[in-house]
Amino acid sequence: MSFSSCGIYTFHDVSVPDGVKTVKIGFIENKATYVNPRLSSQLTDAFVQLVANQTKLNRKDDNDADYVINSTITSYSVSTSGISGNQASQNRLTVSVHMQLIDNFKKDTKQFDVSSDFDFAASLSLQEAENKLMPDILKNLSEAMFNKIFSNW
Repeated sequence: MSFSSCGIYTFHDVSVPDGVKTVKIGFIENKATYVNPRLSSQLTDAFVQLVANQTKLNRKDDNDADYVINSTITSYSVSTSGISGNQASQNRLTVSVHMQLIDNFKKDTKQFDVSSDFDFAASLSLQEAENKLMPDILKNLSEAMFNKIFSNW
């Protein structure tokens, strides 16, 4: 951990303003047209773990935390990404999350959107692809969310 003169501490490429000590991470709601019933809870858990492991912020369950992070899964869609002959050979699952950071320390609110694409063989059903892709979905999205909040100073 290093301290800089501008009052921000850095921890593994993570920047948190000095004085920000607490965070509330809300449950990530799924408001996409198609709802994977496992995604909300698993993504919430993955994001909470990443924040716990990569920052020294203490979690709070109320809105007077220095940072309040609310997120919503806004899109969960499948499209064709590859065609062989006249048939789809590859599909792409796109998952998007809208985030709101209420910065009670600076009295500011910011909005962010993150999205990740996951390709899979068109021969797989969506359920088969979800089972296979879930570890990557959780890792990629939680990291993208984390980076939007803690690495974009």
